Amino acid sequence: MKAILIPGNGGGTPQDNWFPYLERELPKLGIAVINTQFPDPELARKEFWLPFIAGLGADEETILIGHSTGAVAALRYAQEHKILGSVLVGASYTDLGYESEREGQYFDDPWDWQTIQNNQRWIIEFASTDDPFIPIEESRFIHESLATYYHEYTEKGHFGHGDTPLLEFPELVEAIAGKL
Repeated sequence: MKAILIPGNGGGTPQDNWFPYLERELPKLGIAVINTQFPDPELARKEFWLPFIAGLGADEETILIGHSTGAVAALRYAQEHKILGSVLVGASYTDLGYESEREGQYFDDPWDWQTIQNNQRWIIEFASTDDPFIPIEESRFIHESLATYYHEYTEKGHFGHGDTPLLEFPELVEAIAGKL
């Protein structure tokens, strides 16, 4: 079993926020972690990221853990491929009016929520009402559409993006442990 960590756009790196924490903690659960630099980190375009995820060996024994645009990439990947499960942190289902999100092309096609749900055993979602980028209605809609195991906070912001880094994320590790 393995987990692939998928950052958001805007230049996400393997050293960002809670990714190193997951790299240390998930192996304690018997999960190998792939935390590598993604191509096209500024725009995170679908045409580059989905084949890259496939090239990392994402399959039915893989957990995709995505932050922001990385969560959107995990959803689109699961729409076309079977995986073990996914963790969505600060996810959206629309481009929110951001040009950088439109350029990623994740929102060009309709969502097939039933296929996304059927292609994995479980979906865990983390959202925060004070996220400066993702309105909480986006997260709640994803939760309702996919019946995610939903965790909503009031003071987590965008889970480490910006001025308030989030270097540890034990709730995420505990949520995965509960699914194994």
